[in-house]
Amino acid sequence: MRPIIGITMGDPVGIGPEVILKALSKKELYEICRPLVFGDVRVMTRTNEWLKTGLGIRRLERPESGLYEPGTVDIVGLSDLGTSEVKYGHPTQATSRAMVRYIIEAVDWAMESRIDGLATCPINKMAMHSAGFDYEGHTELLAQRTNTSDYVMMLAGRKLRVALVTIHLPLSRVSRKLTIRAVLKTIRITEEALRNSFGIHRPRLAVAALNPHAGERGLFGDEEIRIISPAIRRAAAAGIDVSGPYPPDTLFYWALQDKWDAIVAMYHDQGLIPFKMVHFSDGVNTTLGLPIVRTSVDHGTAYDIAGTGKADPHSLMAAIRMAAHQAITRIKSRG
Repeated sequence: MRPIIGITMGDPVGIGPEVILKALSKKELYEICRPLVFGDVRVMTRTNEWLKTGLGIRRLERPESGLYEPGTVDIVGLSDLGTSEVKYGHPTQATSRAMVRYIIEAVDWAMESRIDGLATCPINKMAMHSAGFDYEGHTELLAQRTNTSDYVMMLAGRKLRVALVTIHLPLSRVSRKLTIRAVLKTIRITEEALRNSFGIHRPRLAVAALNPHAGERGLFGDEEIRIISPAIRRAAAAGIDVSGPYPPDTLFYWALQDKWDAIVAMYHDQGLIPFKMVHFSDGVNTTLGLPIVRTSVDHGTAYDIAGTGKADPHSLMAAIRMAAHQAITRIKSRG
């Protein structure tokens, strides 16, 4: 039951290669999964040399030929970037195209069941756009590649899980994007994923309000009356254990007391500010609703510290653990 977890290298000029090598220096990860890196062998080798990890770098063409044992990093080599092309903190079209290729190849392998799940290292959205890939981020690329129309971004840790109704939007547009369907979809996909991927038999969900004091019966806004409450009622009528909308200024306190298994937040910062206060180093971004398992680090490319040896691998370690757990849960649920 050691699933093969694909780890995409992320931006070659960011901290992805460093955090991968630091994470895979930990023997305990090999006890729960078979990690397989999708990236650049030359970049990983150079990073390994200056990090002085003592790890062996091993190129392979198919998952069956991997060793998957401590002390060895198995890599599917998908680019061959020279030293002159890789300057930390300075993405180019070549590094950006390579960054996207790692994701596409790993997703295709997951869709073909050649690997059991993905843990992705950070990418830079502007770099992706400059290379000709017009996506808002990882999530939208994965949804398009897997032909998924309904999906949800969740941030998850040991104490909090937060699913988002809207993701990367200007705050001025959030209210216009909220609909009964969007809130209901987020509740439904979150509840289903908690059962099928997290192994929670009867998930308990709480829904955040949009406005202060949950709108105070329309005094501070009516989205709770028109949109959020009707969506909650429909979800509850369908048998989902869900309640709200709750004022966000108290909701997260009670969630930390283990009152619910997940929170549905209306917009990005509403959910991520409290989440990162608790899980800044070990938070995991996971995409719900996909036909494949996908987790990711909850941080960016960190160009400012790339190549310095200061990058923290704990978010990637948590992402690998969660991907392995979700993969095993899905395998067991299929009998």
